[in-house]
Amino acid sequence: MRPHRTHSLRTRLTLVNVLLLALGITVATAVSLFGLRHYLLGAIDSELTGSREGLQRSGITMKQIESLSALAAVRDILAPGESGVSTLPKPETVFMAVDGSGRPMSFTGIPPSERQRALAAAVEDPVAAARYDTARDVDVDGEPYRMTAARLGDGSVVLLAKSTKTVHQSLQRALKLDLGFGTLLLVLLAVMTLMSAGRTLRPLEDMVETASAIAEGDLTRRIPGRHDTIAETEQLRLALNSMLQQVESAYVTRERSAAQLRRFVADASHELRTPLAAIRGYLQLYARGMLREREERTRALARMNAEADRMGRLVDELLTLARLDQRPELRLRPVDLSRLVRDAADDLRAQQPDRTVEVAADGTMLVQGDESGLRQVIGNLLTNIRVHTPVAAPVTVELARSECGEVRLRVADQGPGMEGADADRIFDRFFRVTGGTGGGDSDTDGNGSGSGLGMSIVQAVVASHGGEVTVKTAPGAGLAVTVTLPCPSP
Repeated sequence: MRPHRTHSLRTRLTLVNVLLLALGITVATAVSLFGLRHYLLGAIDSELTGSREGLQRSGITMKQIESLSALAAVRDILAPGESGVSTLPKPETVFMAVDGSGRPMSFTGIPPSERQRALAAAVEDPVAAARYDTARDVDVDGEPYRMTAARLGDGSVVLLAKSTKTVHQSLQRALKLDLGFGTLLLVLLAVMTLMSAGRTLRPLEDMVETASAIAEGDLTRRIPGRHDTIAETEQLRLALNSMLQQVESAYVTRERSAAQLRRFVADASHELRTPLAAIRGYLQLYARGMLREREERTRALARMNAEADRMGRLVDELLTLARLDQRPELRLRPVDLSRLVRDAADDLRAQQPDRTVEVAADGTMLVQGDESGLRQVIGNLLTNIRVHTPVAAPVTVELARSECGEVRLRVADQGPGMEGADADRIFDRFFRVTGGTGGGDSDTDGNGSGSGLGMSIVQAVVASHGGEVTVKTAPGAGLAVTVTLPCPSP
């Protein structure tokens, strides 16, 4: 198989431009030379034809021409008019008289010269040549001539010929000039095309360099812009940069997701391993007969049931997150969010009668949503407060609708708050923080979200409703979580 030969775009553009200009110069040179030749030969033909017509109109004979008076008459006859311009042949014109059979004749007693004899020899049939009105090309001793013939009154024929050597020399000089000038133009065009193509194609070279850098691992590399670029190249640069931005974002997202998945699997394994180890330990104690007392067996059974419930809640929350990650189609219906808020607040008061709970959610606040999911959101937010703040910390739950129709639920406490780094990770799965609010779920509370998935579920449920969750906190300033739900469609 023959190897595929590659040529640079710059070389191809240069070759195409040079070939097109060379073709144009060739055509222009041919047309100009043809026109110049036609003009010069036309002038010679006009001169020869004028002399021929003058001789034929005079009707003189060779004898009359041989006399001096006849020569003067011939001059007057050949040059009629008031301009005084003679149509007699010029010195470079060969004037030759032949008889009817084509033999050269002497003129005024002077025998014909070698050039005149060569002219007579070049014309095969002088009588036939006299019948043509136009001049023809003949070769006289290797030199080009234009020739015409005139028939005199006595039947003799006069051959008139003029050398066209100067015409051919002029054409050759014009051709050399055109070739030299054309070659200079081709060289200049090639140089200018290479320079222009290099400047025009420089953005493509930038694209190649950027692609090579990205292939080597530098995903932040972008194609730089230039001031003198053309519109199409600039559009390509912008499109490629946009694509590279998407590729980088997708790669970063994939790496982040992979890291989160690894951390999630490790955390889930750790969470499941702890209750399983506890259950396995109690079972081993029971199998070895070390739980002899009834109270010990009852306590061990209660602990195993608690750990089993803990694993059950963990599995249920993992299933909930998995279902939300798949973006299920929710069965939305009008839900009174005020009622859900009041119910959750009543549950918190029942669990912690000594805690101050203020609720600003009077009347009816309808939203389009999934009631069980929204109830879980409110329940998880209040559970975090119950587990991670002291009972003396007041809680405020506010519900309001903005002018644009959005519904905002704000749950705030006056607990210890969180550090900024911990607040940034509050929605991470299995994330816990010691001594703060909301980020870490308690492992000691049986009704809490002790797996560290509570806030993750809150964010996932709100996102499935098209809303968002924001957090505002500081050490010693408590924690405020705001849930924003979009306005219901008309």
